[in-house]
Amino acid sequence: MTLYDRVFEHGFRRVDAERAHHLGFAAIRTVAPRLGRFRPQGDPVVAMGLTFPHALGLAAGFDKNAVGIDALGALGFGHVEVGTVTGQAQPGNPQPRLFRLVADRAVVNRMGFNNDGAQAVADRLAARGRRPDGPVLGINIGKTKVVPEDDDAAVLADYGLSTRLLAPHADYLVVNVSSPNTPGLRTLQAVERLGPLLSHVRRVADGGSVTRVPLLVKIAPDLTDDDVLAVADLAVEIGLDGIVATNTTISRDGLRSSPDEVTGAGAGGLSGAPLAARSTEVLRLLRGRVGPDLTLVGVGGISTAADARERLGAGADLLQAYTAFVYGGPTWPRRIVKGLD
Repeated sequence: MTLYDRVFEHGFRRVDAERAHHLGFAAIRTVAPRLGRFRPQGDPVVAMGLTFPHALGLAAGFDKNAVGIDALGALGFGHVEVGTVTGQAQPGNPQPRLFRLVADRAVVNRMGFNNDGAQAVADRLAARGRRPDGPVLGINIGKTKVVPEDDDAAVLADYGLSTRLLAPHADYLVVNVSSPNTPGLRTLQAVERLGPLLSHVRRVADGGSVTRVPLLVKIAPDLTDDDVLAVADLAVEIGLDGIVATNTTISRDGLRSSPDEVTGAGAGGLSGAPLAARSTEVLRLLRGRVGPDLTLVGVGGISTAADARERLGAGADLLQAYTAFVYGGPTWPRRIVKGLD
């Protein structure tokens, strides 16, 4: 048992999960910069015209408001994806909204895209400036909750606003249409709606950035295989740069936690180890369909270096994690990267 395991067991585990996140993230922002400048380790990965220090990055959801990018890089993440950021600031869903299922090394969240909004995040990134010696920066954008999901013009305008404000600061941009915590959001994964949305974001990004910003879409593990393949075909057809597979799941199948714990956690997206098998399966489906050129980011249930190697073997170019970092602590990223070497 590591020191962090003891701290987690006797400290963080006894604290509300969202409060523990804020306390832990504050500690990272205080301590990590003292570790020195970002020092990449591992084997560089070239994807989407960008050079990543290594394959492992931090998934969206941890740093929603772009307040700790460089501190997270100092811990060993080669890229950091901030957000999800929405066009308008919003408080998210009522608390409590974040729960641990420790027996499963999993987390259930129904945060609801709580964030400061695209303008505030853009201002923060402008003040930070471009950091070529820092981690690669991804920005994940989603729909503002009050925007009706059945009003296509309003949805396009909302994503367009976020894109116009944030694309100039991004190394790559991800369109999130797969969180289960914004009502109706997942309906945007249907290709007849997804195609126009991605094309619109592409046009807005091209109009506001000096250099072309790679564009990806993040999809749910709960899509049917046929729907996964339809997204793959769309990505190739419209010239998308990549796909992030996968977001959290609404499934609760095969959990070790007691039924009372699972019921107590309630609705929301499940992340962590139980997601690994389906996320890997979706990744294999995508790679088999899109061929070798499209960038695939494998995320969901990566806990160990063996998990990471399996995901790369299934076709991922890049990897992301979040929940395993929560359970593994601040030394976890470097342990995984060392294991990949």
